[in-house]
Amino acid sequence: MSTVIEAGHQTGSAEGKNMKKILLGAAAVAAAAVFAGCASKPAALPTQSGVDLQKYAGVWYEQARLPNRFQNDCAGDVRAEYALNDDGTLLVVNQCRQSDGTTKRAEAVGRLAESGAHADPAKLEVRFAPAWTSWLPIVWGDYWIIRLEDDYAYSLVGTPDRKYLWVLSREEQADTQRVQALLDYAGTLGFPVTDVIHADAASRN
Repeated sequence: MSTVIEAGHQTGSAEGKNMKKILLGAAAVAAAAVFAGCASKPAALPTQSGVDLQKYAGVWYEQARLPNRFQNDCAGDVRAEYALNDDGTLLVVNQCRQSDGTTKRAEAVGRLAESGAHADPAKLEVRFAPAWTSWLPIVWGDYWIIRLEDDYAYSLVGTPDRKYLWVLSREEQADTQRVQALLDYAGTLGFPVTDVIHADAASRN
């Protein structure tokens, strides 16, 4: 009997050790996942304070951008026009010249990313999908105004995940030093500015 009890005790002890190893391993994996998530999360993205969307409305010309699949077929002459609607939303009209010479045009709706007293007019969301999809969060893309220069003559726009970035100007022929200064600032915020595509001003009609 004593032998059976001792054997059972040894077996239980072995199972306990195995269980501890499993629990410790699971805890280590969970901790690694948490730290990995923290490490991969981008830092908070600052935005321009005091943005006046009425002044921001109008035509903007793209001077530089990070490559993105939505503009793969844009060869040049990229521009965007914004107009405030009566309900507080924005009408967005983007267009560009494609490689075959034709013009690609797309309309969208923009809105404040947040509502209420804490709404920041520099943090917008844009939807190109049909209106009936507007209840789906996935159809809204971030559009954050990071910095404005020279009284709304230049705008640096990006997304908090650092995947999208644009430098816009009111004039087709922009000051290259102003554009570069905005890109340099974006670089300090973690954007991969070495990958940007610069507009070919000479190709515009």
